[in-house]
Amino acid sequence: MTQYNPDSQRLYFHDMINVRDLGGMPLSGGKTFAKDRFIRSGSPSIGSDDIHELLIAHGVRTVVDLRSKSEVAHYGNPFRDDGVTKFYNIPLFVGDPDAKTDPTMMFLRTHLLGDFYVVMLKELGPAIAEVLRVFIRETDGKILFHCAHGKDRTGVIAAIMYLIAGADKEDIVTNYKVSYEYARHFLDPLIEVKEEQMRHTLRSDEINMRIMLKYIDEAYGGDIRKYLRHTGMSETELDTLYKRCI
Repeated sequence: MTQYNPDSQRLYFHDMINVRDLGGMPLSGGKTFAKDRFIRSGSPSIGSDDIHELLIAHGVRTVVDLRSKSEVAHYGNPFRDDGVTKFYNIPLFVGDPDAKTDPTMMFLRTHLLGDFYVVMLKELGPAIAEVLRVFIRETDGKILFHCAHGKDRTGVIAAIMYLIAGADKEDIVTNYKVSYEYARHFLDPLIEVKEEQMRHTLRSDEINMRIMLKYIDEAYGGDIRKYLRHTGMSETELDTLYKRCI
């Protein structure tokens, strides 16, 4: 396994946060995750007005927004109904993260983000499978997938993709934990005004990804394909998705 440097995957589109190509991750068997197919990021609603045009020029033709329906309604998305890209809103958060009384936000007052990721895997398997089916189906141009800050919902999907492709788990943890560093210029001001017990939700502490990976180890013998079969995905779909990664 070659040495992994997540900085080599960074992309820069003015003030858009946490933008990265999934490509370049070292994989088992001396392979490398394919470049110029999948891009992860924070919301394209955060940043300059020309982000939409820049990403189109970069080759993005499909956008998967992982935010809740309420987030998309409130913050919008420049790719929705733009006439150029195929746009999908597949929520990996059921509710409103801006509401203090939202059940998930209440849960995070006493639990780590990693515990929330496990809840996502347990309860939102069909939505995760739907996201991955878009990845299989849409082969024209690059696919951008994002949530709000590009670290939690986006981080879970990225980790699943890397597990499918055969990445080392320590590299997956590294890929996850740099999200805060890549977005801290945006997140730190939010942390300063956040109540103490919720500040952790704006970081990407490595324990969170370790909790998720431990769950997959314990519940599915470390086999992400076994988990995805549990969500309803077929062996043919998983084989096709693997081929999209290499």
